[in-house]
Amino acid sequence: MNYDVVIIGGGTAGCSCAYNCAKLGLKTLLLEKESYLGGTMTGGLVVPVMKSGENQINTDFYKLLIKEMAKHKAQVTYQDNPGWFNPIILKDVLYKLLKNLKVDIKFNSSASHAEVKDKKILSVYFDTIHTNNIQSSRYMLSVCIEANYIVDASGNLDFSKNINCNFLENKNEIPPISFRFIMSGIDNRKFAQWLSEYDKDRDVTTVEYIDNEPYFSTAYTWDSDKHWALAPLFDDAVSKNILKDTDRNYFQIFSIAGCPQSVAFNCPRLLENYNLENKEDIKRAKTDGVCAISRIAKFCNIYLPGFENAYITKIADMVGIRSYRRIKGKYVYTIDDLRSGKKFDNPVLISNYPVDVHSKDKNSSTLEMTGEYQLPIESLMSADYDNLFVAGRGLSADEMAQGALRVQSSCFSMGEAVAKYIKTQLT
Repeated sequence: MNYDVVIIGGGTAGCSCAYNCAKLGLKTLLLEKESYLGGTMTGGLVVPVMKSGENQINTDFYKLLIKEMAKHKAQVTYQDNPGWFNPIILKDVLYKLLKNLKVDIKFNSSASHAEVKDKKILSVYFDTIHTNNIQSSRYMLSVCIEANYIVDASGNLDFSKNINCNFLENKNEIPPISFRFIMSGIDNRKFAQWLSEYDKDRDVTTVEYIDNEPYFSTAYTWDSDKHWALAPLFDDAVSKNILKDTDRNYFQIFSIAGCPQSVAFNCPRLLENYNLENKEDIKRAKTDGVCAISRIAKFCNIYLPGFENAYITKIADMVGIRSYRRIKGKYVYTIDDLRSGKKFDNPVLISNYPVDVHSKDKNSSTLEMTGEYQLPIESLMSADYDNLFVAGRGLSADEMAQGALRVQSSCFSMGEAVAKYIKTQLT
C-alpha cells in the first residue's frame, strides 16, 4: 500500500491534519490506537477547547468542527469562546467528517517501526488488532506501507522514539498528570445561582445564560498566593477526612454543551511521579485517579448546592499528560521567542495563550500572560528525518514554551499547517 501521508494518532492535531490532507487531494492514512477519534478531547474529556486569541491562523478545520457540532446541539459559544463541545457527540462528528473525505482510518492500530535510509523514512510498519467474529478471537496483524510523508501526532511519540529520533532534554520534572470525569444529575440552576453569589471574582468564576440555560465555570487550587472563594469548603472537607489534602491541589469545573444537568471536571491532578513509559504505572495512576474522583464527587454532594443528588457518569479513558517527549526539530522554539513575539517566514499558528506549566508543589505552578506569538513550521519538522513531522504537544520547543503551545486550539492549527505544507512539497 502506498500513501501520500500517514498520520499516527487521531487526536486533535491528527484529525486536523488528516482532514486537511484529504481535502487537498492527498491519499491519507490515519492510524489510531483506540477505537475512536478525538484523543484528549473525547477519550480524555478535555473540554472546552480554550480560546487562544483573535488572530489565529490555520483554523479551517476547527471552524468547520464548530459548525458541525452546532448542528447536533453539541456546541455553545460561552464567554466569547466557541469551543465548548459535548465530548461524546464529538467522536461521531469527527469520524463522519474524515470518512466523508475518504480518509483511510485504521482503528486499534499503531505504527511500530520503519525502514529508513539516510534521512528519509521509506516505509512504515503498523500493527493492528484483527478480530475474527466467527471465533471471537483477536490477534495482531503487522502491515507494511509506503508513504511520502509521516506525521507523528500521537502525543507520546512512541514511533519517533522507535526510529531513534533525538528528543529535547527534560530539565525539570514532568508536569503532574490529570484524570478527568463527568458528573450528572445536577440542579444546574440552583448551583449557578449559588455560585454567582458565592464568588464575585469574575477572573475565576463565570456564569452566563445561553438559550435560557445556565453555563458556568469555576476553579480552586491549594496555592496560597491567590484568594479562592471555595477555599473554606475544601479546608473543612480536609479537616473532616472527606478529602485528602492532595485531592484539593487542583479543582476546576465546566458546563457541557447540550448537557444541562452535567458538569465536566478538570481534576484530580495526580501528584505522584508516575513512569509514563511503564504501562503498569499508567494503570496504577488510573486506579489512584478513580479513588480521588470518588472522594471529590462526595465532596460535591456535601458542599455544592445543586449537587446533592449528582453522580459520576463518565470517567476518562486516558490520563491527561501535559508534557512528556518533545522532538528535536529543525528549529527549537524557546520561551524567549514566545515572550518577544518573534516573527517567522512560515508561521503555523498565532496565539496569545498564556504559559501554563503545572507543578506538584504549592505556589510553584506558572501561569504567565503573554502578548501574541508565532510558531514556525520548522518546529514541527524532525531534525533526523526529512519526511517526518510532529504535530501536537510533542513539538520542538523548550519546556516553558511548550506549556503555552500544547493546548488544543494550537494543536488544530499545527495539524492543518503540516497538511498545507506537505501539499506544497508534493506539487
